[in-house]
Amino acid sequence: MRRTTIYLDAELEVLLKLEMLRQKRPMADIVREAVHAYVTSEPRHAPPGAGAFASGHTGTAERADDVLQETGFGTDGGPASAARKAVPKKKR
Repeated sequence: MRRTTIYLDAELEVLLKLEMLRQKRPMADIVREAVHAYVTSEPRHAPPGAGAFASGHTGTAERADDVLQETGFGTDGGPASAARKAVPKKKR
């Protein structure tokens, strides 16, 4: 287990101490149990927008090097470098 520090409002601290006395259990046990119940009470959902832009390609991670090479990413001859060359530089 790892040690952590939490800050409680005075009222919540009193309630927690009363619960500790009522159950005759250490405060840390009650807090761990409460946190566990809180974080596991609802099923986890994907973040907003996750999957909204699915390309339909399922093997992209396995062929990442090929994809980068196809697009010219990181090379002087790729589309990104062509776009940089097309932008005129500002004179100072």
